[in-house]
Amino acid sequence: MITSKQPLKLAILQSHPTQYFSPWFRHIAQNSGLEVKVFYLWDFGVKETADIDFKISFVWDIPLLDGYQSQFPPNRSADPGTHHFRGLDNPAAVDAISAWQPDAVLIFGYCYVTHLRLILSPELSHVPFLFRGDSHELFPKASWHYHLGGLVRRLLFRRFQAFLAVGKANTQYFREVGVPESKIYRAPHCVDNLRFQSAAEQAEKDALVWKKEIGIPDGAPVILFAGKFELKKCPLNLLKTFLALPPTSGSRPQPVIFYVGGGSLEEQLRKTAGSMIGKTVFFAPFQNQSAMPKVYASGDLLVLPSYGRGETWGLAINEAMNMARPAIVSSHCGCSLDLILQGETGWVFPAGDWSALGKLLAQAMSDQGKLKSMGLRAREYIAQFSFDFATHGLLQAMQNLKLKPSSN
Repeated sequence: MITSKQPLKLAILQSHPTQYFSPWFRHIAQNSGLEVKVFYLWDFGVKETADIDFKISFVWDIPLLDGYQSQFPPNRSADPGTHHFRGLDNPAAVDAISAWQPDAVLIFGYCYVTHLRLILSPELSHVPFLFRGDSHELFPKASWHYHLGGLVRRLLFRRFQAFLAVGKANTQYFREVGVPESKIYRAPHCVDNLRFQSAAEQAEKDALVWKKEIGIPDGAPVILFAGKFELKKCPLNLLKTFLALPPTSGSRPQPVIFYVGGGSLEEQLRKTAGSMIGKTVFFAPFQNQSAMPKVYASGDLLVLPSYGRGETWGLAINEAMNMARPAIVSSHCGCSLDLILQGETGWVFPAGDWSALGKLLAQAMSDQGKLKSMGLRAREYIAQFSFDFATHGLLQAMQNLKLKPSSN
C-alpha cells in the first residue's frame, strides 16, 4: 500500500441512496481513515418517486445523505431506475469521478450503461477498481445466454483488483467466474444494527398496540412476511401453505399470518385469503423505514420463501435478527448459507418445496418459547454481520491494492 500523509480517497459508485448502504458509507467516512465520496446515479429514495414494485410513491424517512460526501451526476435516461440496462445513464459520471482524483473506485454492480462506461473508461484506467455485488449460483441456469454472460463477466472482472464478498454463496460465485482467491475479501452484507437494536424496546411496545388495532388476537403466534408482494418472493405460495396447516390442537392459540407491504400480488393474496382475512390472515400497507423495528417486533417468525436467482441475499433477515426474531428462508436466498444456523437462528427449506415449508411452519408455531430463545441467539449471531466487519474487509482490500501515488 502507498503510504501518504493524506488519507486515501475512495470514490464509490452506487445506483441510488438506500437504507442499507448509505449508513455504511457514513460509517466508512467516519471510522476508516479514508476520504470517501459517493457518486449516486439516481435520486430515488431522497426524492419522492414511484416504486414500480410497491405500487406507491414515497421518500425514505431516515437520513441517507448525512455524514459523508456525495454527488449526483445527471441521469439522462428517459426511464430512470434499476429495472433495465439504460435506467442508469449518466454521461458526466466519468468526468465527475476523474475530477475528484480518487486513489481507488468501489463499484456496486456492473449491469448498467454508466457502470460499463466507467469500467471501460480510459480516463480512469490508471485507478484500481474494487467490486461489490451479491450475485450467487444457488439457482444455476444452463442456457446459452447464461454461459455467454459468464464469459462477459470474466472479461469485465479483469478490470478489478479486489472483490468484496458479502457471503459464502457470493464468494463461490466469484470463484466460479475465475476470480483468484487472493482477490476476494469478506465484507459481509449488513444493515444498521445499532439503529434496530436501540429501537427494540420501544418497538416491542408499539407492536403490541399496532397488532391490537389491526385485530390480531392476543397471544397468537405471528408468521410475518414483510416486503414486496412479488413473484420472486413467493408470498402466495406461503399463504397457501399456511392455509393448509392443520388447526392447532388443545388450548394453544391458532397461529396467524401477517403481510406487511404491497405489490402486484396483493389482490391475489386477498382473494386467496378470502373469509380468513381478519381471522388468521392480516394485512398492513407499506411501512417506511422508521416503522420497520415495529414491523419486525410484530412477528414471532419472519419467512422469506423466495424462488429463483432474484433473492441475492434478503437483508430483511438481518433486520429481523437484530430485533431478536428467527427466520425461515428458502435455499435460494443468498443469506441462507450465512445467517441461518439450522434450528438455532432459524431454518432453511429447499426452495419450492412447500410441503417442507409447511412442516417447518407447524414446528415453529408449536413452541413460542423456543422461538424466543432462537431470536436471542439470532440477535447475538448477527453481530458478525456489521458495518465494522464490512469496513474491515474493505480496508484489507485497500491495503493490498497496487495504488499509484496520489497527485493530491
